[in-house]
Amino acid sequence: KIVNMKLFKNILESVKPHFVEGGKLEKMYPAYDAFETFLFVPDHTTHAGSHIRDAIDLKRTMITVVLALMPALFFGMWNVGQLHFTAIGESFTLMSAFTFGALKMLPLIIVSYAVGLGIEFAFAISRGHSVNEGYLVTGMLIPMVMPIDVPLWMLAVSVVFAVIIGKEVFGGTGMNILNPALTARAFLFFAYPSFMSGDKVWVNTDGGAVDGFSGATPLADLAANIPLDMSLIGSFFNGTIAGSVGETSFVAIMIGAVILLVTGIASWRTMISVFAGGFVMGLLFNLWGANEFMNIPSYVHLLLGGFAFGAVFMATDPVTAAQTNTAKYIVGFLIGVLAILIRVFNPAYPEGMMLAILFMNVFAPLVDHYVVSANIKRRLKRVKA
Repeated sequence: KIVNMKLFKNILESVKPHFVEGGKLEKMYPAYDAFETFLFVPDHTTHAGSHIRDAIDLKRTMITVVLALMPALFFGMWNVGQLHFTAIGESFTLMSAFTFGALKMLPLIIVSYAVGLGIEFAFAISRGHSVNEGYLVTGMLIPMVMPIDVPLWMLAVSVVFAVIIGKEVFGGTGMNILNPALTARAFLFFAYPSFMSGDKVWVNTDGGAVDGFSGATPLADLAANIPLDMSLIGSFFNGTIAGSVGETSFVAIMIGAVILLVTGIASWRTMISVFAGGFVMGLLFNLWGANEFMNIPSYVHLLLGGFAFGAVFMATDPVTAAQTNTAKYIVGFLIGVLAILIRVFNPAYPEGMMLAILFMNVFAPLVDHYVVSANIKRRLKRVKA
């Protein structure tokens, strides 16, 4: 392995003169720098202003998040396969189900990264700055929150919208006010709703579904006023249900959550507050019980749809989330509350997590502002005293 890495290092060093200032390809230096810093820890140093030295940089942070996504991704691939074979009435093995799902998922990942990174490279070269590392995570999140059979051209258009309108117009990674992955999903949801809802988009039924099979998600059934089958609670927990590739398995998502919390990448304040907000709102609705959504136990709300996935990987986005500790509690709690509120009162949008997070992305800076202002006022009062 050391020899192989030295080989890559030698290759990069041999072509570097062509990309630095004065070289034939100096305008392409951001692309070269992206590959070099992805493979090796960069030797960039700060030249002015205050700064913090740390052993981990942004690329390593993003790679850690991608690794945390792997349990949900791998389970989702298997789940795609097992749902497919169950739908058409064929027997399957662990490997055959996983292979089927991986082959369906791989084109989505390739398109997401190819289109997104292509845009990132183009903007970096035109602006003359380094390639933003944020898309390492976004490129994986987008296909994981999409239906498995979404047309590739629709996915590509969603990625273009998310990267350009959702991020680059604000200045790139670190400047965007909306989560890019959820921006892509929201675009597809409103632009092509028939490909994001119903009982035919979540399960691949190539070969014809057997009689009596339904590919509807539990939330879709509830929206149709069909009572929730509580005997399936184990399926809600382990994830053997229809839904987006990455969001069905609560167990796999929690493994990713542990990785993010142990490494200090994600905020436990935001994560716990989201679950607390959803649980409290579910309890309040249990007292009302006016529709099927209100009748299900509050803890089940946390297992359904993209609630857990959003709480762990979306709400904790360090760019679009709240920055102060107090605001993290407030924003996280409100995300959980709004997600259940939208789910219960608007059956047209049973997946309320997407809208809740995007809504609070917009208001997070305002909450931070009032938290900071309140701290300043308290300190001024102490000074006067």
